[in-house]
Amino acid sequence: MNLQKIIDKKDWAAQYMIDEITHVIKTFEKREPGSKGELQATEYMAEVLEKDCGCDPSLTKIEGFKENPGSFFGWIYFTITFVLLAIVLYFFFPVISIVLIAAGLFIALMEFGMYKKFVDWAFPEKTGHNVTAVKPPKGEVKRRMVFNGHSDAAWEWPVNYKLGGVGFEGHAIICAIGAIYFIVVSAIYIHHFGWMGVAVNPRVAIGDMWFIKAALWGLLFVPFEIGLYFMWNEHRIVDGANDNLTGCFMGIAVLKALQDEGIELENTELAVVNCGSEEAGLRGSKAWAEAHKGEWQDVPTFFISYDTIHDPKYLMVNYRDLNGTVKSDKDVSDLFLEAAKEVKVPVVKGWVPPLGGATDNAAFNQGGFRSTGITGLNHKLEDYYHTRRDTYDNMNAEGLANCFAATVKALEKFDNGAKQ
Repeated sequence: MNLQKIIDKKDWAAQYMIDEITHVIKTFEKREPGSKGELQATEYMAEVLEKDCGCDPSLTKIEGFKENPGSFFGWIYFTITFVLLAIVLYFFFPVISIVLIAAGLFIALMEFGMYKKFVDWAFPEKTGHNVTAVKPPKGEVKRRMVFNGHSDAAWEWPVNYKLGGVGFEGHAIICAIGAIYFIVVSAIYIHHFGWMGVAVNPRVAIGDMWFIKAALWGLLFVPFEIGLYFMWNEHRIVDGANDNLTGCFMGIAVLKALQDEGIELENTELAVVNCGSEEAGLRGSKAWAEAHKGEWQDVPTFFISYDTIHDPKYLMVNYRDLNGTVKSDKDVSDLFLEAAKEVKVPVVKGWVPPLGGATDNAAFNQGGFRSTGITGLNHKLEDYYHTRRDTYDNMNAEGLANCFAATVKALEKFDNGAKQ
């Protein structure tokens, strides 16, 4: 099918998304992971998908899942406390110092680096929500395209708000260097004076002042380590207009445009899966992938997951995700990349790099689904990312319109048999 008529509606679609996003932000409560506001937004999207987008009410589901959202940044309390204790214990029990720092870094890697449920047990349990809505084709289902975003919003990152991404990432890197520094000097200390350091040979150890000087230099890292306690402000929830109501309403806008024009696809089923609690470590998409394991394997099914569609200069197809550790599906990624180029939308081939975090795309691929991730932001973080500047009056209509046009073209190509 030729969908040029829908592609030509890209400016309308951008304004539709901005209006809907503005409505959600002004109408409902703040949408931190597992909150009432997250559920309110999810319920509203389900209603729009049924009433305005032609989705089958019998196939629309809002599903709850249990989570411990505080753990995603709560690792900081474990890791930094361990590091600070290690600095004190360096003088007396350097081997314990190494163990504490290694344990702290491992917790950070599991929770923040790999998005594993490692210390979730230590934080209050809440209920998040996902919505799945399906628009069947006129005839037999021969293929399926799924559009995804996440309905929750982030806790503010104060350093990113004050200093931008360079300051935010620089702060985290300095803290990591500080931790590794004390592992190295502790290891050298043990090599010279035994595994208990001063406790084993106090006269020799105290007589050799190098290890004291090394520790004093290391104290320069302490203010940065303490500052990491305040990496997130759990009491301020950002509006999350760009991150990630744009992703939620991208798929909704496509279905709405098709419905308004009376276009029904012959054999391509469409679906929108908007997940909750992405900002808590992909908890919603991971729960969805687990709950629906083995489903939607009957025909070629492509997921397109959107996150923070803002600056048209940075529209990107991410061929790797989750700090660069998870591969996106190549066929789905190539389809979007080729579609964008065909409609002359600027697009780049990229990845979500280390310290770049993750999108729901990673969870779908880990769960056995074929998915790609589309972002529209500089991975060198902008000052609106996870800050109070992520508002409905700080959106980019051109960026939304371009992504919409590329999405519709990808759907057209897929409907006509591409990449299957």
